[in-house]
Amino acid sequence: MTTPSAPTATTPAARTAEVSRNTAETKIRVRVNLDGTGQAKLSTGIGFFDHMLEQIARHGMIDLEIEAQGDLHIDGHHTVEDVGITLGQAFAKAMGDKKGIRRYGHAYVPLDEALSRVVVDFSGRPGLEMHVPFKSGMIGTFDTQLAFEFFQGFVNHAFVTLHIDNLRGENAHHQCETVFKAFARALRAAVEADPRAAGIIPSTKGSL
Repeated sequence: MTTPSAPTATTPAARTAEVSRNTAETKIRVRVNLDGTGQAKLSTGIGFFDHMLEQIARHGMIDLEIEAQGDLHIDGHHTVEDVGITLGQAFAKAMGDKKGIRRYGHAYVPLDEALSRVVVDFSGRPGLEMHVPFKSGMIGTFDTQLAFEFFQGFVNHAFVTLHIDNLRGENAHHQCETVFKAFARALRAAVEADPRAAGIIPSTKGSL
C-alpha cells in the first residue's frame, strides 16, 4: 500500500529578469532580482550615477546588475535615460501579472538637512510628478537634470505612477541621495508579497 506523501509548500516563482538595449547611442544590460538581498554590480561610466543605483539595490533589497556603455564623450544624457528605460523594462518583466503584491509604496528619507518623499503605484499607467529644486546643476560628472530623465524612462517602461518631492535640502548631493533612497524604499514596499492577498491582483478591475 502506497503511503501518500505529505503536502509541500509551493515555491514562489523567481521574480527575476534580464533585459538588453542596444542602440547607436548606448549598449545596456540590466538584470534584476526583486527578492534579492541588495547586492549590486554596476558600471555606467558615471560615478555618482552608480552610487545612486547602488542605493536602489541596497535599500530596495533588490539584486541589481547594470552594464552600460554610452556616448559619454557627448554627455551623460543617453546613458542615464536608457538605463532608466531598461531598468523599467526589467521591472515590468520580473513583476509578471502582479498577483499578490502590495502595489503601493511610499517612503520619507532624510540625509542631514535634506528630506525627500517618494510614492509609487504599480498601476499599469505611466505617470511622473517630480519636484526637486536642485541647489546645483552638477554633482561630480552627473548633471542633476538627468535625474528626471532616469525616472521618466523608468515609469514609461515599468508602467508605474511615481511622485517624487524633495521637501527640503541645501546640498544637491544630499537632495539626490534622499530621492533615490526614498525611491528604493517605496519600491521595496510596493513589490513585496502581501500574505493576505496571495494570488490576487490588487485592483478591482482584475488586471494591472
